[in-house]
Amino acid sequence: MTTTATRIYLARLAGSAVFDPAGDQVGKIRDFVVSARFSGRAPVVLGVVVEVAPRRRIFVPMSRVTAIDPGSVVTSGTVNLRRFERRPDEKLAIAELLDRRVSMTIGGEKVSVEDIAMVQNRMREWEVSRLFVRKGGSTFGRRGSTVTVEWNEVTSLFTEAEVQGVDHLLASVETMRPADLANLIQELPNKRQLELVSGLDVEKLADVFEELPEDLRVEIMGALGIERATDVLEEMDPDDAADLLSELPPEQAEEYLDAMEPDEAEDLRRLLAYDDFSAGGMMTTEPIVMSTDATVAEALARVRAPELSPALASQVYVVRPPLETPTGRYIGVAHVQRLLREQPSQLVSAILDTSLEPIGPGAPLSQVARYFATYNLVALPVVDENDHLIGAVTIDDVIDHMLPENWRENELDEEG
Repeated sequence: MTTTATRIYLARLAGSAVFDPAGDQVGKIRDFVVSARFSGRAPVVLGVVVEVAPRRRIFVPMSRVTAIDPGSVVTSGTVNLRRFERRPDEKLAIAELLDRRVSMTIGGEKVSVEDIAMVQNRMREWEVSRLFVRKGGSTFGRRGSTVTVEWNEVTSLFTEAEVQGVDHLLASVETMRPADLANLIQELPNKRQLELVSGLDVEKLADVFEELPEDLRVEIMGALGIERATDVLEEMDPDDAADLLSELPPEQAEEYLDAMEPDEAEDLRRLLAYDDFSAGGMMTTEPIVMSTDATVAEALARVRAPELSPALASQVYVVRPPLETPTGRYIGVAHVQRLLREQPSQLVSAILDTSLEPIGPGAPLSQVARYFATYNLVALPVVDENDHLIGAVTIDDVIDHMLPENWRENELDEEG
């Protein structure tokens, strides 16, 4: 083991690159696994949680770590790519121990853990040696002073905290994609899950909800409170919000709908009327809809919206007024590749693809999937019996409905 310092602070390594002996990056550090020990022995750092592609968090024992430098860690040999699963007697240092309120052994003063230092002992084990803690602040909102203490100068580091902050945890997940953050949430104890989701902004939490397994998001939804829960539902894509509501007891779903903005609730009630495995049940009610007098420049401005998925941004639907779904009569679709080849002043209605037949909301999943495969589509307009556009189905929703119900929980394990 080679390091540039004998004492390593764990929080400072979060997000650092992990390299194999050949110098190729294999992933990034997301956390450290720590376990308490008895008989006065310091807690031991068992290993590193490393995020590797695609969306997998694996465990690398500290015995496989050969070098630790600022911003990078080097491992020896091949690592096991089996998905990381935390054992009951283990704690995640960054996700579970930072921001924890603990008591000083002398005087009983309450402090919060800001960082954890480890050192290597004579047995070449990595032990928790010191804690960087912050004392309680004075009045008028001033933050308390910080101090470094020995690990055994505090109590209750490994016992369940009554209230635990999430500042460090939120900082460590700030750049995570929603799917990766959803994976992290699944690894946390129930109490810590709720503390984390309570600190996320509504927009990010809505994205994460779309990636969580059904049973977990139902559980978390019930703990959010009616106001925050409805805010999340309004921020989610309508088709995903409708899927979530369909998983709830009917009386609870109705309570949320009654508390939502009327127009948002109306869209969801319409989606809930369709079978989940039909075009109507899979579609979103918020595709890009434009009038016949819209220009290419206006259409391109709409598809640049950062909140749009790539599939939804691939097509613009032209209709007669009204332009809110259910719209007036559907006329045709303009593909983004064609928009990019035309003059900005050109009318979108002059470059429509009228050969793409829309589908009805009652079309079953099998028919929708065949349509996508036959015509190499990424999105498909859905119209009612009067040719009014009521939504669009995207390829990601089709795939999501074709996979097993618990596919997010049962990724295939890989052996390294």
